[in-house]
Amino acid sequence: MSELPDYVQTSRDNWDSWAPDWVEMDERAWADEPSWGIWGILDSELALLPEDMTGMDAIELGCGTGYISGWMARRGARVVGVDNSEKQLETALRLAGEHGAQIEFIHGNAEEVPYPDASFDFAVSEYGVAIWADPYAWIPEAARLLRTGGELVFLGTHPLVGITQPRDTSAKATRELLYPYFGMHRIDWDEDEESGTEFNLPISGWIRLFYEVGLEIVAYHELQSPGPGDEVRFFVDATWAHQYPSEQIWHLRKR
Repeated sequence: MSELPDYVQTSRDNWDSWAPDWVEMDERAWADEPSWGIWGILDSELALLPEDMTGMDAIELGCGTGYISGWMARRGARVVGVDNSEKQLETALRLAGEHGAQIEFIHGNAEEVPYPDASFDFAVSEYGVAIWADPYAWIPEAARLLRTGGELVFLGTHPLVGITQPRDTSAKATRELLYPYFGMHRIDWDEDEESGTEFNLPISGWIRLFYEVGLEIVAYHELQSPGPGDEVRFFVDATWAHQYPSEQIWHLRKR
């Protein structure tokens, strides 16, 4: 693998330090039925994971503690999980052992995966590379890893959040347009917070990138909170997220 880009190294350092804060939540996720995003929308509503993955080769890109890898293993897939944080993978290995899941975990940058072309039938990322890696690096890599007809599902922050949330991780999305939509790509957070870099694209930018690497769109979801209210989930409150999409999911297939 090549030398780590600056944003990958910063993300590695951050997630190694943040890892203990996620253990309790992710222990629950390993045990629960599959659900997606900050609002916990059930997979039974979105139909993103195949019900029966027996015989499928699957990879989770930016797996964190590996709960989606665990869900796929539970459905019969042979699973590889790649993550940038060694500390997150320590939790993933423990939880896989506790749940009897046979998963290969790789510590590395998911923009460069040490597997041959056309190794997988299914690839997935919930946040993970979907926001912490450069889409112009990881989307072509995901396409390379997939067999013809293989599917990629990824969930990340909606671009609308990227133009309405101040560059301060303690701030919530607003109802003001604070940053340009066109040209959106690298989002550097407040350096004093050492919160690193996220990535996003305008929707047309995502579509153009998919076309260039041979991925066709199966479905696109803009996620909505279950109802209005004052509850805050990370970067939005429930009322904001009921009126505007806070997260997006792309479901793609390799041509």
